[in-house]
Amino acid sequence: MAPGVRRYDPERRQRIIDAAIRVVGAKGIAGLSHRSAAAEADVPLGSTTYHFKTLDDLLVAALRQANEGFARAVADSPALADPEADLATALARLLGEFLAVDRARVELEYELYLAALRRPALRAVAAEWCEAMAAALTPRTDPATARALVAVMDGMSLQVLLTDAPYDEPYAREVLGRVLRPAGPSRPGPA
Repeated sequence: MAPGVRRYDPERRQRIIDAAIRVVGAKGIAGLSHRSAAAEADVPLGSTTYHFKTLDDLLVAALRQANEGFARAVADSPALADPEADLATALARLLGEFLAVDRARVELEYELYLAALRRPALRAVAAEWCEAMAAALTPRTDPATARALVAVMDGMSLQVLLTDAPYDEPYAREVLGRVLRPAGPSRPGPA
């Protein structure tokens, strides 16, 4: 091919996203740049800036892709589709499988997710993930409870990741069950 002639490469954008995820997995968010993604994807630097004008654009694409795992597992779970299945048990099992299958991948997903604290461009993607998770749960419960379940699962996941504690499925099942139980009679508050 003559110099300067562009070769059609429909997979290049995806290779750059995959490379960005690998860079973040190996070096953290601070290690990601257009240059490091281009080197990892084995593409010219100009390709990364062509497909992703800013580093935040690249991080948004990486976060969207990383977020697909658990949300897809929840949406595709036969136990969640079965109205007779115990939702707390099914969610606790799914969460345990998610944390056990590829811990490095889960850590990467949370690193990208938590990057939204410092990078406002990522906040909408983080919110999309929460909404997608809650939407996957609303066929089995009301929207407020679905959001609470997502928050509890996020909290449990972060505790496991940050403390290196083993995942405790019976505990998770109990806590998720408490979220799912209808509220009892209200007690009067302090006067």
